[in-house]
Amino acid sequence: MPITYAVGDIHGCFAQLSALSTLCLNDAGPEPSQFIFLGDYIDRGPHSAEVIDFLMNLQAAAPDRVTCLMGNHEDLLLSAVDVPRSEERWLRNGGTETLRSYGVFKGADLPLDHLSWLETLPKFHDDGLRFFVHAGVHPDRPLDQQDEYDLLYIREPFLSSTKDFGRYVVHGHTPIADGSPDQRLNRLNIDTGAVFGRSLTAAVFTGYAIAPQKFLFAK
Repeated sequence: MPITYAVGDIHGCFAQLSALSTLCLNDAGPEPSQFIFLGDYIDRGPHSAEVIDFLMNLQAAAPDRVTCLMGNHEDLLLSAVDVPRSEERWLRNGGTETLRSYGVFKGADLPLDHLSWLETLPKFHDDGLRFFVHAGVHPDRPLDQQDEYDLLYIREPFLSSTKDFGRYVVHGHTPIADGSPDQRLNRLNIDTGAVFGRSLTAAVFTGYAIAPQKFLFAK
């Protein structure tokens, strides 16, 4: 099994993304590696356009080794494009910074190839040991019966649950105040709040160990 690097919420922090990607590639060296990005690439931070362009190019160069999941902020943008009256909700949640980074005035004016790419993003990735997802899962439903809204938006009752979900859940979405990964027996939160001046984090999974071997940070 290749080394897997799971990366938390980026939110337009392109410098941290570039630096962290380099750290991961240097860490892997000649070993095969896989990237899983947990969503929320846009909004709030200053360089959403650059982040999306970087991820699209990274995935195009190695489509079998780069997985980009959808986050709730990508969902908010796509909803704003499909239903213009919902755009105000997106703008209140950081969309204004995204428009500024693209130099446009509404979500529908973003480059078509970027919007098309965002629409194709999966909601989760299951590698047989871990369940990678943006927000989390509902404890009362099996993994194969999850509601897509929960995958993108849930906090409680997921965060306080001690249930064995059937996979080790790796997620972001809920910023951790002290900037350190929140590692539990049943889940791992790696949204360490890069957009709030803290680090962007990658959890490093090797072999068949369920929990991460270590973490890499770029601030």
